Amino acid sequence: MKDIKQSHKTRAINVSLRQINASGDYRWPSLSPSRIPQQKSLLRSKMSLLPSGNTSFNPTTFLLTGFPGLEHAHRWISLPFCLIYTTVLLGNCTILHVVRTDASLHEPMYYFLAMLALTDLGLCLSTLPTVLGIYWFDSREIHFEACFAQLFFIHSLSLVESSVLLSMAFDRFVAICDPLRYGSILTTRRILKMGLASVSRSFVLIFPLPFLLRRFRYCRTNVLSHSYCLHLEIMKLACSDIIVNHIYGLTVVAFTVGTDSLLILVSYGFILKTVLGIASKEGRLKAFNTCVSHVCAVLLFYVPMIGLSLIHRFGERAPHVVHILMSYVYLLAPPLMNPIVYSIKTKQIRQRICKRLCPKKTFRCHRLTVPQVLWRMRSTISFNDSTVNHQTFVLIGIPGMQERNSWMAFPLCLLYLLTLFGNLTILFIIKTEQSLHEPMYLFLSILACSDLGLALTTMPTMLGVYWFDAREISFTACLTQIFFIHLFQWTESGILVAMAFDRLIAIQNPLRYTSLLPNTVIGKTGLAILARSFCVCFSPLVLIKRLPFCGSNVLSHSYCLHPDVLHLACADTTINMLYGLVAVICTLFLDVVIILVSYVLILKTVLSIASREERSRALNTCVSHVCAILIFYVPMIGISALHRFGRHLSPIVHMMMANVYVAVPPVLNPIVYSVKTQQIRQRIRRMFQRK
Repeated sequence: MKDIKQSHKTRAINVSLRQINASGDYRWPSLSPSRIPQQKSLLRSKMSLLPSGNTSFNPTTFLLTGFPGLEHAHRWISLPFCLIYTTVLLGNCTILHVVRTDASLHEPMYYFLAMLALTDLGLCLSTLPTVLGIYWFDSREIHFEACFAQLFFIHSLSLVESSVLLSMAFDRFVAICDPLRYGSILTTRRILKMGLASVSRSFVLIFPLPFLLRRFRYCRTNVLSHSYCLHLEIMKLACSDIIVNHIYGLTVVAFTVGTDSLLILVSYGFILKTVLGIASKEGRLKAFNTCVSHVCAVLLFYVPMIGLSLIHRFGERAPHVVHILMSYVYLLAPPLMNPIVYSIKTKQIRQRICKRLCPKKTFRCHRLTVPQVLWRMRSTISFNDSTVNHQTFVLIGIPGMQERNSWMAFPLCLLYLLTLFGNLTILFIIKTEQSLHEPMYLFLSILACSDLGLALTTMPTMLGVYWFDAREISFTACLTQIFFIHLFQWTESGILVAMAFDRLIAIQNPLRYTSLLPNTVIGKTGLAILARSFCVCFSPLVLIKRLPFCGSNVLSHSYCLHPDVLHLACADTTINMLYGLVAVICTLFLDVVIILVSYVLILKTVLSIASREERSRALNTCVSHVCAILIFYVPMIGISALHRFGRHLSPIVHMMMANVYVAVPPVLNPIVYSVKTQQIRQRIRRMFQRK
């Protein structure tokens, strides 16, 4: 009977392969044409694994999976993974280097942090070869032994991380509940023993898993649903009794992760009791503040783990891409975010990183508040009558609230991540979707490139100020940032004019739309806009460079702008002011006038259409562009009015308006076009739906 079943299976696969080889357009049931080559290679791999004798189907390799249905986009998908892995390696290696080289960090808390960084590095390096192998080289096959080795390291390092978090909870408990005996209880030798005990426990408990899996027969399929190997997933492919593995896995989880999480909760129960017994409010806040980083690390580890377990248990109907994304969050979020959290919230590590990245005199200036810097500059100038020409400027975050800058970094990070993800998604969709190779979407891709450039220009200084308190910027770097900020803003204004012209032709003369706007005309238009912006923005740099700066060198934002730097000069700036005014009138003001004239002509054409539905349809094609115009020009007008009439307002109002001015258009434009443009919306939906 087994032989009959085996022969039927072999015959079915051979028939499938013959059908594909005979006709390239053979359609699989409920399978898109783009997946036929993948299914064909899958069948061939299964065919090669079929034995020639009467033995059952028992493959020697597994097939890993990336994002099903998006195989053609794996090279693009690899870009964020490369960025994540690079950040993980750089962040954790930086933590290890700082803890090792700074003698002031040779304390129990930082030793445990070094163990956590080592564990995160190991976890990252365990998944990196197969994940990038799939997305870069489409290398899906992995041998049994390699797969078992990978799952061993993934699970053992996950248990080690759980143990290290428990040790760090005990460290915080001793530091707060018994601070006088902190150094004597947690000696270096005892910390080393705790680390070895964590590794030994994980090794002993995970070591039997590969041997338990090796004894199974795998007679169903050898295709895994992730780009790495996990015990639970391989176990489901076996066609043997897996009750022993189920019981052993449940026991290991209960004995390690369950016990560790319970002990962490107990530790924080005692910590909370001790802290609430402190009489001083400042003392209580200081004690709580030492635990914030560890609490974040605990949440980063356990929340994705619980979420992944719930999805596997109750989310079987969810799209497969949700399972894949959640598994990546579970494995990559802790190694990625732990060094960021500890760099932001731990003053000693933040200062040490600033010392490494900045000159010594720069770092000393970072610790000064804005009033102190201003007082020093005034006292220096009053003491010495000679002209002082500053070589650096001082950026600021939230005026008077420097201690909260690290918290402001979180929403800024979210905004920048949304900006990068949204605009890269727009570019990817327009590039890969043939139906979007039209003038309207080509102009949209130029707009997305401009928004990406603007975001990447302001990101280093803004996150530097809010994360590391790195407030000084050299004169040359400031001028470079001024050039690129205004270059991309002038470019965006020109693109909005080109998009208004595009809508005018599409509505007034739809039959000649593509002939009037071929790709060559669009390319020349983009180059003309960029050349205009370059010519307009280059001259102010030459005019600023000739000015002396002998007063304060403190700017009013976390990035450099032409008017902001101009106000600090102690020379006649009439030429600069006149040039700026003429440039604004000849470019931005003229762009606004052309856009208004275009929409007047569009409105005249639309109102002459007899059908009400056609009028609505024509106007609907302009909604996204109108929103983009308002998103760009309203903050610009608002910040100009604020600088002119709002000098009596709080500096926080000026700071918030400046951040809206540079951060809102790049983050909202892709959202608006994704919501209002049906083709883009459908393409994004197809990317995230189950095939």
